[in-house]
Amino acid sequence: MTPRAVLVGLPGTGKTTTGKRLAKILGADFADSDDLVEASTGHSVTELFAADGEAAFREHEAAAIQGALHAFDGVLALGGGAVVDAGTRAALAAAAVPVVLLRASLPTLAGRVGGGQARPLLVADPVQRLEQLAAERGALYDSVATLVIDTDGCTPSQVASRIAAALHRTGALP
Repeated sequence: MTPRAVLVGLPGTGKTTTGKRLAKILGADFADSDDLVEASTGHSVTELFAADGEAAFREHEAAAIQGALHAFDGVLALGGGAVVDAGTRAALAAAAVPVVLLRASLPTLAGRVGGGQARPLLVADPVQRLEQLAAERGALYDSVATLVIDTDGCTPSQVASRIAAALHRTGALP
């Protein structure tokens, strides 16, 4: 059993909100890797970053994602930085699940994340940090994506409908 679709992308692309809507369309469950990490550790993402740092958080995240890739049959949204882990990228490839890259322009992302207070990597300067993350992660997102959807100017429901239609077109879904 593997996920029906995995959503990846920068913070603010709408992975969680869109993923919930896509799961509803598909009649499937939804999971977010951040929630899986919090459930397995008993700590919030913010607490994990503050107490143990990003590297330790990424280890918990990679383990949660690998578990979900083997035991979860629904829509899985990954944290924006999950693709930096080589093991996660390899696990995505090995699972052969549809990986949907959600993209948005920097102004759209900045508007969606606001001050970034709930996102540990964006607290200091969200716009500058988003630009940096886009440069650092762009090729990694491209390397795992089997489908790319632009979310600029779209509601999460519109994006979810586009993903579902594309998955049906490609034969990834019955």
